[in-house]
Amino acid sequence: MKYFLSLLSVIFLGFSAHSRQNQNLEELSETESIKINQIGFYPGQPKMAVIPEDAGSDNFLVLEKETQKVAYTGSLSESRSVAYSDKKTRIADFSAFNEEGEYVVAIPGYGKSFPFKVEEGNFKELGKATIKAFYYQRVSTELPEEFAGNWARPAGHPDDKVRIHASAQSDQRPEGTIISAPFGWYDAGDYNKYIVNSGITVGTLLSLYEDFPDYFAAQNLNIPESGNDVPDLLDELMWNLRWMVNMQDPNDGGVYHKLTTADFEGMVMPHLATNQRYVVAKGTAATLDFAAVMAQASRVYQEFHPESAKTYLDAAEKAWKWAEENPDILYTQNELNKLHQPKINTGAYGDRSVADERIWAAAELYITTKNPAYLEEITAPKEGFQLPNWGNVSWVGYYSLLRHQDKLQAIPTALTQQIQSALMQQADDYITGMENTSHHTVMGQTEKDFNWGSNSNAANQGIALIQAYMLSSEKKYLEGAFSNLDYILGRNATGYSFVTGFGDKSPQYPHHRPSEAEPEKDPVPGFLVGGPNSGQQDKCNYPSNIPDESYVDETCSYASNEIAINWNAPMAYLVNALEAIHLD
Repeated sequence: MKYFLSLLSVIFLGFSAHSRQNQNLEELSETESIKINQIGFYPGQPKMAVIPEDAGSDNFLVLEKETQKVAYTGSLSESRSVAYSDKKTRIADFSAFNEEGEYVVAIPGYGKSFPFKVEEGNFKELGKATIKAFYYQRVSTELPEEFAGNWARPAGHPDDKVRIHASAQSDQRPEGTIISAPFGWYDAGDYNKYIVNSGITVGTLLSLYEDFPDYFAAQNLNIPESGNDVPDLLDELMWNLRWMVNMQDPNDGGVYHKLTTADFEGMVMPHLATNQRYVVAKGTAATLDFAAVMAQASRVYQEFHPESAKTYLDAAEKAWKWAEENPDILYTQNELNKLHQPKINTGAYGDRSVADERIWAAAELYITTKNPAYLEEITAPKEGFQLPNWGNVSWVGYYSLLRHQDKLQAIPTALTQQIQSALMQQADDYITGMENTSHHTVMGQTEKDFNWGSNSNAANQGIALIQAYMLSSEKKYLEGAFSNLDYILGRNATGYSFVTGFGDKSPQYPHHRPSEAEPEKDPVPGFLVGGPNSGQQDKCNYPSNIPDESYVDETCSYASNEIAINWNAPMAYLVNALEAIHLD
């Protein structure tokens, strides 16, 4: 009898302890201090959360969101830090946990994370949203509720009465001549259209299609063209290509740098922004970017729109000829404003060198035409790998050469080997450096990562790693790319998921005129904001001067919280490529 009573006592005490533990876990508050991908993970994907060093525990738990039952337990890593921040962190690694469901990460006595899911197809909707975002940026058309939902709006900027600016005048098109250049996408938070930025944007998205055509054949974005015989991604890209074609002077092949108002419009909806618009100065960078995109578009659309494909290639070759005859006409807005009226004060997208644009254009023209004259213009990367951005596009061309190398018998083996070697060396450096970052991501290895549009650095680093994976089939590169997706979606020093409409803590006040003009609505979804920027050029009130924390979710912050098509394109590539590879 005494033994029986003792056994009951043990059972009771154990049950009580278990009950108290469950009660304690249920009482834990949600905290932004536990940084995690707020969308979640595939079952077989690396899974990590980042915990402040002072959380007061050496252990972590993964709890079922609804029941708060413990699904996994683990130990935190040793503390980590980076040179540019005094913050110390520890890593909760639960990569071994693969059971599908919705969970939180909890630190006993400290708090629990935002919820996340472990499931197949976890990033499918995010991938679609990052491409659908371009639909919301369409110019010269209304966005009906059927396709735009809560963000329906009237048409803005017909762009059928655009004036030739004094800087762009020619004998055939004198100053003040009216031309029509409708369609296209609004470039960023403003309402202007820029060839240079459209160039890398469309080039990145055409490359995404070339890498994963089968995936996009089945994707439905619910845009007006959905249901035809053309993948929705390509239908969306055509909206911008139609504008770009009209930015080429048909008389000589040169391409105008941008279509713009003299000054930025106010924070109003597009149809209320009615100031006169101009096409401004032809330039070599814009013309070569145009040539590259049109050459790539020609081969991609041959299957779907052969007549358009011919138009694109003719335009590309005409642009190349103009650039050959005008090799160094740089867009210098301040100098042009000394000579011409009205002064143009919108985004400059100026460039000091067009050597990278020449490589990109030559690469795309060679791949499409097989004309050896273009091959002669392609030089090997002299400075190793350089992360693509609008001002440095050579690696967009190098990616294309690697993508098509098996079909390019005439290309020197030494050239492709140099390109591949530079890429793989950078990819290895990215993977090695992850161990030295406070959030165990490729992003953030140096303070230089946190410049204007830093989130696009994270996305473009992910693209480089995906290219390395596709060349080598080594899983470590794919895991590195996933780490940067984790970074973008919340595993970062700010704790924000940087894509509008995705995550429990995402931007609510992006520098984006349609979102600001209708503050009663959620921001337009699917946009990647710029991200931490140690320059803080907008002089808004930032919560921190630490580089990886230099972000503020305020409309005033065009330096950290603006959206831009050239940032959304690599984000769209990263998430859709990872989804496509995972499904393969």
